[in-house]
Amino acid sequence: MAARDGDGWVECACGNKHWGLNGAAGIMIVRGHEILLQHRAPWVHNGDTWGIPGGARDSHETTIEGAFREAIEETGIDTDLLTPLHTFTDDHGDWKYETVIAQAATGLVAHEVNDESHEVRWVDIEKVDELPLHPSFAKSWPELMKLLNNFIGPR
Repeated sequence: MAARDGDGWVECACGNKHWGLNGAAGIMIVRGHEILLQHRAPWVHNGDTWGIPGGARDSHETTIEGAFREAIEETGIDTDLLTPLHTFTDDHGDWKYETVIAQAATGLVAHEVNDESHEVRWVDIEKVDELPLHPSFAKSWPELMKLLNNFIGPR
C-alpha cells in the first residue's frame, strides 16, 4: 500500500493549481448550529484564511479516510466521535475536492496541532461568511450551507 503519495500540485483544466495529486478531502464537522473552522497559517497556500481541515488524499485512501487523517493531523480530534452524514464533491473533471460533512458527538475536542493552523474555532453557520474564507471554501459555502440546513434543522 502506498504511503503519503498524494502531496503535490495539479494543474487543473479549470486554470488553477490545486494541492493533491489524487484530489483532496476535507471535513466539515457539525455541532448543533456550528461548524469547526481552521484559521490557516499565513505561509500555507491561501494562508490567513478560514476553511475546514483537509488536504491531499493518498492513492490508497477513501474520501473519509483522507478527510479523517487530515483532521487528526491538523486538529487532533478523535474521529471515533464523528458520524459521517454526507459527502459533497467539487468536481473539476481531472481533480476534485470532497467535503465530508460529519456530526460531532458530545466531548469532541479540537485544537491546533501543527504549524498549518493559527486557530481552530466553532463558528455559527450564520456567521461563517463574515470571516475571510479560503477562496475554494467560499465558492462552495452556499451549497454546503444548504446541505447543512438539511441535517441540522431549524433553530
